[in-house]
Amino acid sequence: METIIFNRRAIPAGAVNRREDAGDGWPLRTFEWPVEVGVPRGTMLFQGGRGDIFEKYLEAFDHWHRRGWHIASFDWRGQGGSGRLAADPHVGHVEDFATWVDELAERFAALKARTPEPHVVVAHSMGGHIVLRALIERRIAPDAVVLVAPMLGLRSTPFSQRMAAWIARLMTRIGRPERPAWKANERPALPGASRQKFLTHSIERYDDELWWKEQRPELILGPPSWQWLAAAYRSTLDSFAPGRLESVNVPILLLCAEDDQLVSPPATIEAASRLPDARLIRFGAESAHEILREADPVRERALGEIDRFLEERAAAR
Repeated sequence: METIIFNRRAIPAGAVNRREDAGDGWPLRTFEWPVEVGVPRGTMLFQGGRGDIFEKYLEAFDHWHRRGWHIASFDWRGQGGSGRLAADPHVGHVEDFATWVDELAERFAALKARTPEPHVVVAHSMGGHIVLRALIERRIAPDAVVLVAPMLGLRSTPFSQRMAAWIARLMTRIGRPERPAWKANERPALPGASRQKFLTHSIERYDDELWWKEQRPELILGPPSWQWLAAAYRSTLDSFAPGRLESVNVPILLLCAEDDQLVSPPATIEAASRLPDARLIRFGAESAHEILREADPVRERALGEIDRFLEERAAAR
């Protein structure tokens, strides 16, 4: 893959970063980067994970934009620069993941109505689960989908998924559902545990995230609420009910980091085996959770696999 020098700490020229209201008036922070020259290859909606901000993926956006994709993204409500859902702005909260499925369906429909075909969705972690659920429920109809380290199940060791779900539900009933499930970090961890090692082996790309949050502290989100956790377990487990995955008729590429410490690799592998039109790419210990922000060998392999898949399954029109 060619080496491109890209400033990961600046919004690209030509990209538009603005606030827009959702259909219910909720403020969302959006990003859009149209193709300035030539005929667009198509339109890509990219959605990140829990606590993500789209600045983390500017380097990947640049890769796809140079290949002709019109890029769009938005911060999920409750995080980033979109309106928060909890009284404490540092707690990631939601009552039900259906809120985000509705939001995705609305944004995708509006984007599809005004941008060039084909329309594809690329989503990371929590975003990957929301996209898959929207496909199961027939709420969106993209031409192809890429799920990167999708949150199709949560790491719950030493508990099973169902036991962890029961504990989360119990905790919402014995205290405020909005209270944080733990103190900091992406997951419960011992004092001194490295957040960076959970996410990526690339210290430089990890430092980019910290830089953006130093510049824009209002974008920072801390741990999830117990209600978020209960809703996440309920939503992910429901997606594996008999016949649900089998009903999806959209071509899907899944990228799985088998050493992922945040989401469940076995859930991704099972989903790939049950989805009617799926391709699974597996990474070993060389990759942590943020595959698209990993060290160059992992990142470049991932981008190459995505490019090949989209060329085969979402042909330019």
